Amino acid sequence: MPVAISVEDYCGPPGVYRPRQLDIVNYFPPYDGATEASNGGQKASPEHPAPAMMELQPVPPDMRYHVRHHHHRERPGHDYAEDVITTQGVQPHHKTSYAETMMHLFKGNIGTGCYAMGDAFKNGGLVLATVLTLFIGFVCVHCQHVLLNCADLMQARKREEDAKDQTYDPIGTVEANNGKPLQAKPTVPAVSEPLDFADTVALCFAYGPPSVRPWATAMKNAVNIFICVTQLGFCCIYFVFISSNFKQIADRYGIELDVHIHMALLVVPIVLTSIITKLKFLSYCSLAANVFMTLGIGITFYYAAQELPALSERNLVGRLEQLPLFYGTAIFAFEGIALVLPLQNEMKHPADFGKPFGVLNIGSTFIILLFTVFGFLGYWQWGEAVQGSLTLNLPDNEILAESVKIMIATGVLLGYALQFFVAIMIMWPMVESRVALASKHPVRCEMLFRVIMVLVTFLIAECVPNLGAFISLIGAFCSSSLALMFPPVIELIVAWTNGKLTIWLVLKNVVILLLALLGFATGTYESVLALAKDF
Repeated sequence: MPVAISVEDYCGPPGVYRPRQLDIVNYFPPYDGATEASNGGQKASPEHPAPAMMELQPVPPDMRYHVRHHHHRERPGHDYAEDVITTQGVQPHHKTSYAETMMHLFKGNIGTGCYAMGDAFKNGGLVLATVLTLFIGFVCVHCQHVLLNCADLMQARKREEDAKDQTYDPIGTVEANNGKPLQAKPTVPAVSEPLDFADTVALCFAYGPPSVRPWATAMKNAVNIFICVTQLGFCCIYFVFISSNFKQIADRYGIELDVHIHMALLVVPIVLTSIITKLKFLSYCSLAANVFMTLGIGITFYYAAQELPALSERNLVGRLEQLPLFYGTAIFAFEGIALVLPLQNEMKHPADFGKPFGVLNIGSTFIILLFTVFGFLGYWQWGEAVQGSLTLNLPDNEILAESVKIMIATGVLLGYALQFFVAIMIMWPMVESRVALASKHPVRCEMLFRVIMVLVTFLIAECVPNLGAFISLIGAFCSSSLALMFPPVIELIVAWTNGKLTIWLVLKNVVILLLALLGFATGTYESVLALAKDF
């Protein structure tokens, strides 16, 4: 679950640090002609106007997410607004080493999806699910490499076009072209450097063949929408996940309440964490969440490996109608494509990220093996009784098992605000620019908007009785689009534009697109059916 975002100035989807732009109008002191005259210059007058810089007018809102009024610098010499917020915590904005980037990759991909792999293996079978998990993981990593390569090409292309614009002489160019009309330059959507996921997709379309150029802005918005829906989907899953674990613990001690009541009780603590915008406090929440999740994974692995039954008692190959549910859960767990560009951009040596033995390949190999082993052991241990989260299969009468449920549920609870923050960064600037009241009272209206969106995720979660099916739905509907659809499309466009389109490249990308479309359609359909049966 991928993202890293600058919280000082934000424009576009999550996935990249945004350097702050100097506000010239507010930075420079008002021009005073008398001051210049006193220094030997000529005082401004109608005959001698002030310098052009002083005629600048305030720039209209640029759809960036400004949080200066929320944050205070509490540590001398440290600017909290320069920190980078991720779904795993707030990281100081500094160039990261190989090892640090590897840890960020682990934290960005290992979460609730890991605990759902037991349910995925139940739908796929021990042998078939193992093969498909390794295959899907390989395809997802390949698509991440495709995105990295396309981003590099588009970065270079944009710089070339910017250099041409600086020396562009329309009159001289027309004369050099024998008076013939010039070919219209492509309309390029506003992007920031370094590029993120949505910016890369937009530039691939904008610099592509003329037939696809009008789709550039729409494709950028589509990536934003899928990321936003995915993040809010995570928040809904968190409601179901936390309430299910807390219900088991409460039932153990005789406090038997309906799971929907547990969800309602979670609204207050989740709202309190979601309205926190001070980075220092969010980083504390993230640190505690990471500690709880790490301990929980280790203890769950210990329980899953105890007194394993015979392999003959488990299905080696799942039923055909259950494979779409497996696909949705697996792609949900592996969907980390939006994380790769920000991680590469923040490295001291960005080239080390995509090398054969770089961060992406080495880290992804470990993650794929972890998910495969976790899912294999989970289904092998609990069989058809395995649930949407392996923590729900842990014993009810042991303190260690109950401590795992508390730690994991608390860790997910503390991580809700960071997942939620990603969606807010995309949605709130749009609301603020369209609602007059929000522009007049930005802080109060933003707080109200955050509370409303938390209640929206709560209401959706109240309608979801099946955690496993809901995870599969989010994976099939959103994660497959981000991870497996956009990368092949932009690679084909770039190859066509550069004259490097080969039959093998077309076949490879067509196979990936067919896999994504098949999983998208069947996974969404089967997940909705599974959810409908539980109503």
